[in-house]
Amino acid sequence: MDVTGIYARKSSTLDRVVQVGVVSGKLISVSFPDAIPDDAESDNAYLDAVLDAIDGADTPLDEIPIGLTVPTDQRAVLEAVRKVPRGESVDTGLLVRMAGLDPEADGSKRIVREALAANPIPVVIPDHRVRDAPSAAPDAVADELRRVEGI
Repeated sequence: MDVTGIYARKSSTLDRVVQVGVVSGKLISVSFPDAIPDDAESDNAYLDAVLDAIDGADTPLDEIPIGLTVPTDQRAVLEAVRKVPRGESVDTGLLVRMAGLDPEADGSKRIVREALAANPIPVVIPDHRVRDAPSAAPDAVADELRRVEGI
């Protein structure tokens, strides 16, 4: 899919707008604006997949190509959390190890929390599956994602 643009639609499950940003066929952002932007289109397969996942479908979000522009240590965290299976959760201690960070280093859990809070692609990078850290999605969105996944 070689498309670039902003795509948005209202999610009936969340009762709010879900927006995705795509550059050169890679998903670079998922956000939850107050309204559909004037320049957004509504027809996009990645947006469909994100909305399906929010609605509770077992959608293979790990197959969506993503483009991350984050520091290397944060990239390792986000790539690790993307591997947490649907319906399961981890804590920051396990995520530190999954990301290849030093579990004995004072800053490792801080790196994990910062990476999750700055996650540009919540839902697709399922930071809501980390029990004791922030999600980049609004609290109501993260809570709903945990509810539909049974975690």
